[in-house]
Amino acid sequence: MLESLSRVARTEVVSYLSRRPYENAFMQWIVEGGLGMATAYDSIAVWRSYDRLVAGVAFFGPQIALAADDVAAIDGFAFEARERTRARMIVGPRHITNHFWARIKAWYREPSLVRASQPLYAIDHMPAGGPDIPIRQARASDLEMVAANSAEMMIGELGYDPREHRTNFMHGISRLIERGWWWVWIENGELLFQCNIGSRTSRTAQVQGVWTPPAQRGKGFATRAMRAICRRLLNDVPTLSLYVNDFNTDAIGLYERVGFERVGEFTTYLFNDP
Repeated sequence: MLESLSRVARTEVVSYLSRRPYENAFMQWIVEGGLGMATAYDSIAVWRSYDRLVAGVAFFGPQIALAADDVAAIDGFAFEARERTRARMIVGPRHITNHFWARIKAWYREPSLVRASQPLYAIDHMPAGGPDIPIRQARASDLEMVAANSAEMMIGELGYDPREHRTNFMHGISRLIERGWWWVWIENGELLFQCNIGSRTSRTAQVQGVWTPPAQRGKGFATRAMRAICRRLLNDVPTLSLYVNDFNTDAIGLYERVGFERVGEFTTYLFNDP
């Protein structure tokens, strides 16, 4: 049975999502109020099994994110998607997302890009040492630099330029900077590395936007920066997690050198604006 979050105890939903803290980090963050409770109530659908236990949760917003224990939950969310057809992406654990897509593809618009395999990684221990570096939280004065680099990364990773919606794009980065969730390594006015935290729960912080400008690659900057950032963040959260495209072998090598271990697999379907 499908219900809105407003009719289900938030503690019950958080308890369900926290069973898979890495797969469900984004949705748990939203349910805990990461985008404001009004957004959570409007966008979260909850599936209850026959015994009234939570057996699935879906977020319907700019993206569709999914968690489910059984086929009935996925099918329920597929039915709900008929009223919500404007998402830019569908993302979640591979088997769940592919089943969901099989249920809606006959009537949903065609994806512009499919990332079929995105290994999910996590780390729960301090990485090996090494010299510290001047990695720091980004400042408002860094906005134009980090936005330009973030846009370049998204063009390569997602196939579109987010600056087509410049106001929303810049506002999103500004909010992350204000929260202290954007990290940079800048020397002599040159960006050497950046990444940000996309969502954070009591169990994990999800790292995204990991980027070394092309001109700075092959110099070991990313490995040194990731180690330094992990050491700082793991003082405040018990684990870090992230996911990566399976063909990005350089990034996978970076994460494994730092100490991340594979804990799952995502799939993402991407769509152009309707």
